[in-house]
Amino acid sequence: MGAGRANVGDMAKGYEPGPIEDKWYAKWMEDGIFNADPNQNKPPFSIVIPPPNVTGSLHLGHALDNTLQDILCRAKRMQGFKVLWMPGTDHAGIATQNVVERSLMKDGISRHELGREAFVERVWAWKEEYGSRIIGQLKKLGASCDWDRERFTMDEGLSRAVRKVFVDLYNKDLIYRGKYLINWCPRCLTALSDLEVEHKELEGKFYSVLYRFADGGEGEGITVMTTRPETILGDTAIAVHPRDERNRHLVGRRVSVPITGRVIPVIEDNMVDPEFGTGAVKITPAHDPNDFLVGSRHGLESIQVIDAHGVMSDEAGAYKGLDRLEARDAIADELKTLGLLLSADGRKHSVGHCYRCGTIIEPYLSEQWFVRAKPLAETDIAAVKAGAIRFVPEQWTQTYYQWMENIRDWCISRQLWWGHRIPAWYCADCGKVIVSLETPAACKCGRTNLRQDEDVLDTWFSSALWPFSTMGWPDDTDALRAFYPTSVLVTGFDIIFFWVARMIMMGMEFMEREPFRDVYIHALVRDEHGRKMSKSRGNVIDPLVIIDKYGADALRLTLTALTLQGRDIFMSENRVETYRFFLNKLWNASRFALMNLEDSPGDIAPLCGEDEPHLRLHDRWIAVRVSNVTSEMTRLLDGYFFGEAARLMYDFVWNELCDWYLEMSKPALRGGEGPARKNTSQKVIYQVFRDVLKLLHPIIPFVTEELWDAFAFGGGIIGRGEWPVAKSYPGAETVEYDMAFLQNIVRAIRNLRAEVKLPPQKTAPLMSLRLKDQAKTALISENSDMIKMLAKVDELELSALGAPKPAKSIATVTGDWELFFPVGSLMDVGREITRFEDELKKLDAEMKKVAGKLGNENFIAKAPPEVVEKERAALAEGEARKRRIEENLEGLRR
Repeated sequence: MGAGRANVGDMAKGYEPGPIEDKWYAKWMEDGIFNADPNQNKPPFSIVIPPPNVTGSLHLGHALDNTLQDILCRAKRMQGFKVLWMPGTDHAGIATQNVVERSLMKDGISRHELGREAFVERVWAWKEEYGSRIIGQLKKLGASCDWDRERFTMDEGLSRAVRKVFVDLYNKDLIYRGKYLINWCPRCLTALSDLEVEHKELEGKFYSVLYRFADGGEGEGITVMTTRPETILGDTAIAVHPRDERNRHLVGRRVSVPITGRVIPVIEDNMVDPEFGTGAVKITPAHDPNDFLVGSRHGLESIQVIDAHGVMSDEAGAYKGLDRLEARDAIADELKTLGLLLSADGRKHSVGHCYRCGTIIEPYLSEQWFVRAKPLAETDIAAVKAGAIRFVPEQWTQTYYQWMENIRDWCISRQLWWGHRIPAWYCADCGKVIVSLETPAACKCGRTNLRQDEDVLDTWFSSALWPFSTMGWPDDTDALRAFYPTSVLVTGFDIIFFWVARMIMMGMEFMEREPFRDVYIHALVRDEHGRKMSKSRGNVIDPLVIIDKYGADALRLTLTALTLQGRDIFMSENRVETYRFFLNKLWNASRFALMNLEDSPGDIAPLCGEDEPHLRLHDRWIAVRVSNVTSEMTRLLDGYFFGEAARLMYDFVWNELCDWYLEMSKPALRGGEGPARKNTSQKVIYQVFRDVLKLLHPIIPFVTEELWDAFAFGGGIIGRGEWPVAKSYPGAETVEYDMAFLQNIVRAIRNLRAEVKLPPQKTAPLMSLRLKDQAKTALISENSDMIKMLAKVDELELSALGAPKPAKSIATVTGDWELFFPVGSLMDVGREITRFEDELKKLDAEMKKVAGKLGNENFIAKAPPEVVEKERAALAEGEARKRRIEENLEGLRR
């Protein structure tokens, strides 16, 4: 690698990614180019990877997220920053425990039979065997993390940080234990935070149930509506709104709970929506979060009729032991028999499900640990409002505020075995709770009969410390001093509240600094029709399959090019194939360049003053364009405009470098313009490819590394090279303007050839160009050889604007120039006139139809605006085409 310029004959005719990607990743690792040195005298740039679950496998969301991070890190290394990209994985409490439990079940073993200690050992063994799978997949993608620093949320250092944070927050009264109604999964047998509940629209019923008065007063009773008749058995009140004129007279009366006969009061509370149903609602404090709050305010009893397994409890009387959903139907039947079920109307409603296993969650009253979120949130909101943290796109800032300003206390305990065990112990003798960094030997009462809390912490608790715990906190480390706060967090919008907000909380509380300066929120990757990818739809695209088929660079380029701030990505394999063609284009362009550098000196000297007389317009133009593209590329990446950056490079390489400059350089490279011109063209090509490969490297690192090595640019690995610097060229605007004029003439000639269907391989004998401006005439004269070559013309006749028009010709006319193509000697002019006349008739008919639509007030009023606009554009296009045909007919008849 890097011994000298490649022999083109040794290069494959097309880009073959497989062996090249494996070779270069191994080289990068061997050379340690991803390793961060906190003591380097360079400005810092740091990112912490959103840690994928240890159970995970690379999906397109990971591929997008990590490609964008990698682009930033590779670009910043080349721009002279000391870069830390911190990698690692998350222990993923529920997910990992479920995977191992399912594995045990295949052998007929439950975790309870194994016991806690043996089960946790089994999970660690599973993690050692399978946990690094996704890391290998990230390397396959090309991720340039500092793998020597790889962390795991349950490794020793992070566990110490987690315990310290818990103890400190507890000592500040920001963590507490209490009996609250929480979201509970009867399948996973654990609490879930509000964010871990996924709501789905399900078909259900609204049951109207009569509660008879039990106080001997007037009336039969009160009708309430419920979707869950199984919870009636736990009712302890009926509530109405204090300002509800229909029902306020009922406050103070007493009713009988159906089936149980329990007598309960009618109370008033602002929680009630007087517009819902009859305006009276049943209150079941043990089984509804709003009812729990009402019960707390009014001192109501909480009667738990559904247990942790989703089964009716002892309090359910005759229904004890029934599944909650079976009990629903059975209780509805009994209510009907008793004449208390007035109606049961089918209706869709939102039902919460466990985000991991999909089971319908149960509001469940239990003892849990909580973080007081409100005091922490106030500091976080202030940090964002002060500009210390910036969301990109900016629209997510308001979403963040809305959630943080309405935040509820965070339930952090989980009834699992895999995770960070809560550092709290209970004294069996005096009942004291001891929260400690270290395992206590004895209680303050002197007794040693201590029992540690069985629960573990929510996975997101340890993830919330990720930006600083991974760098060695609570110790004062070189990494923390150099790289915290991190520069940017790149993540999806779906975990803004799960993770981003909580990292800000913990960073501000324990580091007294924001954990990152920018938060770049990327969109979702959907299928080509805009649908969410799912196994059930069969529309999932496996990035590993794509990498095997097209290479990592093709996948990276596709995802990057399709990334626009605030818009979802519509992905398909066809799109990857399209961008794969670009890699082949770059490969073939490089082969062409190398082929024409074979007879040049080993080290091609940079352009200098001696080359100035030998530079032609297209040489100056490509140098200016590379400089402008460098400046624009730097700006776009700094602003997180990834898609625009990728498309800028795509368009520049394909359209400007390949389609224009390389074509125009061919005569010089072949020696047709003399030795000096050949030498100068070689220098320009060498310089252009050197900068272009550097600019492309962050997006497509593998192919650019291979080509960099083939060109033997020097300096070893491309990633250790310096980012190109935009140069200031005298007269740059004039160069671009002149080149654009020349390109317009070439396009005009090509269009005239297409008008008369002249085959591409056939040369046009003559084009006649009339110019208003003498400077433009001189410009075209100096570059007429280029125009004739690019447009396949034998002779280009130049004269002043206003000269007689040639007979039997078609033309393009502007205010400053006219171009004529005499076609009398090339074709049957009479037949061509007939063809244009027929086209004109057909066009007139089409335009009449469109004009009729646009003249119809009914169509304008009812059609979607985009359809109306499309018809207007079609009419304008038709009118322009009509003028062209009429001009051509005039010229042919001349």
